[in-house]
Amino acid sequence: MPTLARGWTTALALLLLPAAASAESCTEPLTALFERLSPAVVSIQAMKINKAKPQRRFETVVGAGVVIERDGQVLTNAHVVDGSVSLSITTSSGARVAARVLGLDPVLDLALLRIETKAPLPAVRLGDSSTLRVGEEVVAIGSPIGLEQSMTRGIVSGLNRLLPGLPDQPMIQTDAPINPGNSGGPLVDRCGGVIGINTFISEDAQSVGFAIPVNAVKAVLKDLRESGRVVRPWLGIQGRGVDPRLSAVVRLPLSPGYLAEIVFEGSPAERAGIQGGNLSIVIQGEEYLVGGDIVIAIQGQPVRTHEDYVARVNALRPGQRVRLTLVRDGQTREVTLTVAERPRLPSDLSD
Repeated sequence: MPTLARGWTTALALLLLPAAASAESCTEPLTALFERLSPAVVSIQAMKINKAKPQRRFETVVGAGVVIERDGQVLTNAHVVDGSVSLSITTSSGARVAARVLGLDPVLDLALLRIETKAPLPAVRLGDSSTLRVGEEVVAIGSPIGLEQSMTRGIVSGLNRLLPGLPDQPMIQTDAPINPGNSGGPLVDRCGGVIGINTFISEDAQSVGFAIPVNAVKAVLKDLRESGRVVRPWLGIQGRGVDPRLSAVVRLPLSPGYLAEIVFEGSPAERAGIQGGNLSIVIQGEEYLVGGDIVIAIQGQPVRTHEDYVARVNALRPGQRVRLTLVRDGQTREVTLTVAERPRLPSDLSD
């Protein structure tokens, strides 16, 4: 019996050790957290040709990045490196090394780089953004206005924020100060896991910044590594879920579904004859383009909200023939089209 008791005690201790270590890492001082993570955060200098200013041909864009693999793979924002003619990275040791782009995703504003170095580099641990809650403490590490190895502190201010130009990817909102030069740096939880890549600053408000959730990043890493881009299905429709308030304004019954506001030229939707909006209506400060078709089903699967539409489209693949059910002028109709690969759009990586 004493032997059995000792065995249970040992097993219990082994079970408790990881939890205790994890709890300790989640409560370590911020100074220790910075010392542990900052060696994996780098400063990025991208040289670009400014075609709009002949008198100033070259400009340097400064951002941040984070090493995710010891072989030198670095995550940053696509807008930091897009269109660059040369890239260099300054590591935490002060060494300046060359880098190249492995893959770029203008939709998520994400880029994967490779540092040209033979020595293994310190790397971060990618966390889990699905477990985030509003109010959790976070820190941002980066190079604000070119000041390398800086850390700011705040909380998760909001989740699932949809931003103009990025309507299909909910973002993390934080009040941790994010300034020019922080773009591409990590947003980190108190356990030291990277839960987002800082990407956007609101110029209309103070202490309002946004980060790409790390789970969305992990979902595209394989594509960026293997093919240099992310292949996404595309129908060529931009819109939103039908707002019930629209019916009262236009004085017409509108079916629940996805309102086609813009149909892109040359897209599968345009070739199939789907119509976009032609009348602008403002409701409580928000503009709607009405008069277009309403998508109510894709492949027989109902579409009632924006989220429904995104989920149905993401389940498709380029080259697939699909059936859309529409409502136009109160009449239901069906069209068939061929799904395309999403091209780069003018709104991608725009300010």
